[in-house]
Amino acid sequence: MAQKNYTQIKEFILLGLTDRQELKMPLFVVFLSIYLFTVVGNLGLILVIRTDARLSTPMYFFLSNLAFVDFCYSSVITPKMLGNFLYKQNIISFNACAAQLGCFLTFMVSECLLLASMAYDRYVAICNPLLYMVVMSPGVCIQLVAVPYAYSFLMALFHAILTFRLSYCHSNIINHFYCDDMPLLRLTCSDTHSKQLWIFACAGVTFIPSVLVVSVSYMYIVSAILRMKSAEGRHKAFSTCSSHMLAVTIFYGTLIFMYLQPSSNHSLDTDKMASVFYTVLIPLLNPLIYSLRNKDVKEALKRVIMSRNKGSAFATFKRQLE
Repeated sequence: MAQKNYTQIKEFILLGLTDRQELKMPLFVVFLSIYLFTVVGNLGLILVIRTDARLSTPMYFFLSNLAFVDFCYSSVITPKMLGNFLYKQNIISFNACAAQLGCFLTFMVSECLLLASMAYDRYVAICNPLLYMVVMSPGVCIQLVAVPYAYSFLMALFHAILTFRLSYCHSNIINHFYCDDMPLLRLTCSDTHSKQLWIFACAGVTFIPSVLVVSVSYMYIVSAILRMKSAEGRHKAFSTCSSHMLAVTIFYGTLIFMYLQPSSNHSLDTDKMASVFYTVLIPLLNPLIYSLRNKDVKEALKRVIMSRNKGSAFATFKRQLE
């Protein structure tokens, strides 16, 4: 697959979402607003979880890591995407393109595996509540986060090396708003058969076990919830899982549409729209899903706001006395 003579291209040009000038500034404002809300939402969620002792549980440990991944995920893609709306030509260097692809794959795979870890956490909490703190010990929780990070980094590094060892001799114009495998493979003059096989193989090795963990976990969870005699208990158990189920459905559904289909069926324009969804919108939706549908997070957020207001009021009163 790799060529002995490496590409002579030193930079790429990202076409972005649209070439219509009248749409660029409105879209810039929209996506800048989305990015700012994403940053505030995810970093705010991490801050609330880390500062409130009541949220020092495995569930919120995983949630804070998911928020961190979403923040990084969005920050790898969106700032460069915003440049597409401001510059006549949004140029990205060869090395920066490789770094963006590697970081994007790292955080995408990390999110996929973290969602599986969170599903297992919910399974233990609902199906084995008496053993929950024993099974989900701090050491186990750290492993369930560290292993996805390490695996994701190694897999992303492997794919980035494969992609950027190809020869790019046709064009340097990427029909996308970030460096992704599919549009890059359209530009290469190397044989991409092996690379495409590796994409399907790694996607299968990563996504199929993750989907199985999530599916099996929720089969047991639903069965356990249905066996509960208390309606209040069923409602509480379901409410703790519904946010995660919604996040999993949105994320996995979009990725399956994007990557687990033959390359002949790929339309880059359709892929760009799907990419906007899981690179820009999902990192925004996750903190909203988990905060608005989670009573503990909402109460913790209120306590943080109230404590800050009290601190501000006390400081003002103290200055008045002085």
